[in-house]
Amino acid sequence: MEIRIVKSAGFCFGVKRAVDMAFKAAEENKGQVCTYGPIIHNPQVVEKLKAAGVAPVDEIDSNVKNILIRTHGISYELHEDLKTKNINIIDATCPFVKKAQQYAKLLKQEGYQIIILGDEKHPEVVGIRSYAGQEAIVVKDPQQLPRLKTRVGVVVQTTQPVEALQRLLSEIIKTARELKVYNTICNSTANRLKETEALAKEVDVMLVIGGRNSANTNQLARRCEAIGVKTYHIESAEELAPEWFRGVKVVGVTAGASTPDWIIKEVIEKLKGFGS
Repeated sequence: MEIRIVKSAGFCFGVKRAVDMAFKAAEENKGQVCTYGPIIHNPQVVEKLKAAGVAPVDEIDSNVKNILIRTHGISYELHEDLKTKNINIIDATCPFVKKAQQYAKLLKQEGYQIIILGDEKHPEVVGIRSYAGQEAIVVKDPQQLPRLKTRVGVVVQTTQPVEALQRLLSEIIKTARELKVYNTICNSTANRLKETEALAKEVDVMLVIGGRNSANTNQLARRCEAIGVKTYHIESAEELAPEWFRGVKVVGVTAGASTPDWIIKEVIEKLKGFGS
C-alpha cells in the first residue's frame, strides 16, 4: 500500500511558535504557567503541555502568576484587564491573528460597517470582534448579511477558505458603494487546502489527522468528502482500523495546522504495518 502525505500537513508557523513558547515558559517558570483556554485545538498537545506544567484555565484568578495567551488571541477587554494585574503576560497570539485584530480596529476608527467572515463562537473571531466593536457583524455565509450601509469593511478569520471570501465579496458589492477589504486568510491554510484537494483526487482513501474541535482540520475533512473520496478524520494512530485499508492501493494523509509531527509519524508507522 502506497502512502502519500500532503507536504504542508501539520503545524503552521503560528502554532509551532506558540507551542515552543509554552514549553520554554514552563522551563523558565518552573511549570507555573496557565493558558486562557486551550493553547491550540489539539487535545494531545494540550495534555502534553499539562504534563510539563502548562494548564489551560477558564478563569484568571489571583493564583495565576504567568498567563500565556493562546494562538487564537483574546479579547481587547481581557488583554487590557490583564495589564492592570500582577501577572506576567506571555503573548503567543499568532502574528496573522494579531494583524486581523489591528485591521478590525483600524476599520472601526475609520467608521466602516464591519463584516467579519468566520465562526461567531470561535475564540479567534471573538477576539477580532472585540477590536471591531460589538456592532460588527459576523457571518459564515453571504445569506446571513443584513442590510448594508454605504461604507463596508471586511476582515476574515485566518482559517477561512478563499472561496468563502470570494462569495461574500460578490454579494457585498451589489449594494456597498465603498468597500475596504483586508484579506487576513493565512497562506498556509490556503496552501494546505489546495494540496489536500489535489491529493484527495488521486488516492483511494484520505486520512485527516487533527483535533475534532479544530476548525481548519474539519474543513480539510469536509473538502475531501466533497471530492468523493472515502475519508476518515482521526486524532491519533489509536483510532486506525485495519479494515479501512483492505484492498486500498493508495492512501493519502493530511493534517490540520494544530497537529504535531509526532502524531503524524505515529499514524504513518501504523499505516506501514497495515501495508505489510
